[in-house]
Amino acid sequence: MINRRKRYNLSLKQRLLKILFVILGVLLAAFGLKGFLLPNEFIDGGVTGISLLANHITGVPVSVWLLVFNAPFILLGLRQIGKPFALYTLFAVVGLSLVIFFFDFPVITHDKLLISIFGGFFLGAGIGFAMRGGCVLDGTEIIAVYINRKSVFSIGDIIMIINVAIFICAAFILGIESALYSILTYLSASKTVDFIIQGIEEYTGVTIISAKSHEIKEAITTNLKRGVTVYKGERGYGGNQYSDKEIDIIFTVVTRLEVSKIKDVVRLIDRKAFMVMNVISETNGGLIKRRPLH
Repeated sequence: MINRRKRYNLSLKQRLLKILFVILGVLLAAFGLKGFLLPNEFIDGGVTGISLLANHITGVPVSVWLLVFNAPFILLGLRQIGKPFALYTLFAVVGLSLVIFFFDFPVITHDKLLISIFGGFFLGAGIGFAMRGGCVLDGTEIIAVYINRKSVFSIGDIIMIINVAIFICAAFILGIESALYSILTYLSASKTVDFIIQGIEEYTGVTIISAKSHEIKEAITTNLKRGVTVYKGERGYGGNQYSDKEIDIIFTVVTRLEVSKIKDVVRLIDRKAFMVMNVISETNGGLIKRRPLH
């Protein structure tokens, strides 16, 4: 009997929404580059920063360097992540290169601080929306994931090492002042990417350990309308070694704005309850609020 793998295809609405995000990302990134960074010789981190440095050294248009430097990462993404990701990334990178080459944007300001902040903001917004569309405008993340699998470094460490090397080169080529402003541009862009990806309602995972776990579970599911997961645990600390050590551990996911509600409910039921909270970057399904733009 032939074992056929079941395929799950996106609906037309989902595909159109992804394409819309990619197009919006391309336009915002192009505006950030041509309206702020390029006219003032500022750079960003990653492949975009390398392309801007290469443009400054050779005079060859940034659009050409974006294609050249991203091409190996697109092929790597095809092998490591999949064909849809690689195709969307190719579409986004080619689109960004064409928009930068053929379209002119007004130079918004020559104030260096404003260039750093808002150039990074628009570039980061473009990268963030492209990622929401299922691709990247910068191949740094792809190479970071690849190196991470073959080294002891985390993805964040690898991206940081790459960007430190880029900004050191920028200090020699563009000067110390431009390199420092470019670091500010990178920080602005990275924070904007986080905001676009995670949204204003960042998720928080809450673990609650209490002798009154049943009442707390009922309060969260009934009053707050949030789902919970119950783990079977065992007390590791107690004065009487013969007492019942089994305990239910409650785990729930809420938005950052709902954390105070959870705390209030738990305190009303059991002031001695132990709570642990940690930030969650992404969730899917369940009884939680959907983020904007999903």
